[in-house]
Amino acid sequence: MGGTDEKQPTGSGRPTSRDVARLAGVSHTAVSFVFNGRAEGNLSPATQERIRRAAARLGYRPDPVARGLRRRRTAVIGLVTDEIASSPFAGRLLRGAMETAWDSDHLVLTIDSGGDPAKEDAAVAELLDRRVDGIIYAAMSLRRVRVPEGLHRTHSVLANCLPEDDSLPAVIPAERAGGRTAARLLLDEGHHRVAMVGGQDDLASVDRLRGFRDALRAEGITVPKEWVVRTGGEIAGGYEGAMRILHGTPADRRPTGLFCYNDRVAAGVLHAATRLGITVPEDLSVVGYDDQEHMAAFLTPPLTSVALPHRAMGEAAARLLLGAIDTGRTPPATVRRLACPVMSRASVGPAPGR
Repeated sequence: MGGTDEKQPTGSGRPTSRDVARLAGVSHTAVSFVFNGRAEGNLSPATQERIRRAAARLGYRPDPVARGLRRRRTAVIGLVTDEIASSPFAGRLLRGAMETAWDSDHLVLTIDSGGDPAKEDAAVAELLDRRVDGIIYAAMSLRRVRVPEGLHRTHSVLANCLPEDDSLPAVIPAERAGGRTAARLLLDEGHHRVAMVGGQDDLASVDRLRGFRDALRAEGITVPKEWVVRTGGEIAGGYEGAMRILHGTPADRRPTGLFCYNDRVAAGVLHAATRLGITVPEDLSVVGYDDQEHMAAFLTPPLTSVALPHRAMGEAAARLLLGAIDTGRTPPATVRRLACPVMSRASVGPAPGR
């Protein structure tokens, strides 16, 4: 008659694995097997299910701190980045990393350095003092970075940046392939007179232009030098570049397709086209890049854009890091490039006269 009482939780606090064992009518060791991934071969499927049902009834979750101490882990990974607060893409990368870590029972401790090298070194030192299981270092624009001091003392992965010394694994966008994709969007609609507006001498600009030219060269098309106008990455630069190429040029001699360094540049191009009485996409097709949230889909017309895979980068970096933590082996210092998907909207149409 006392058996029923023995199967109730021991107190009003957080339920323990011993409470689960009593409710399921099994040993404490059996419960440990289930929640430490050692049940297969040691417990029948029916017993495993009984334990899981008992845990669900009690609202039991394994204590990640206690489990981490037993395994010499904390179940926390660090994420250091240069500009979380100011980047429109930061949330996507962070969500990708955090949700992937959460699925593996890890939390993410995030620190924004503001791009200050001294703060980056201090942030890494603080994370190491807190014994995080590993660290992701993320940049919000693709570039080569100085590896913060201390990053080599734990499992580490870079996201959206490359180490200056090629010493750590990195996950970045496939920018050159993205440039080829942008060109194909125009080529497939019959555009042979095409130009590129915006950008500077950064890695993304160089690779996007290379990919753009790759695809055109494969079709026997060369972009005239005066149709590659590098005017930065802002709306004003897009407007300036488009006016340089389009203003005063007869319709039969101007480009019918424009590839823009990013969506802000594309917004400037659309403004210039409106000012000049050029209709998009009937007279001019425009392709953006980044698929910037709260912008690309709300321009007039809505902008076709090659998206940066920020969320996928966060997920891939977290998976790579968690794999290293689980195996205890540092992954090779290779670069993984993720595809940049197309977001098709209304700014691209058939070439005039097609």
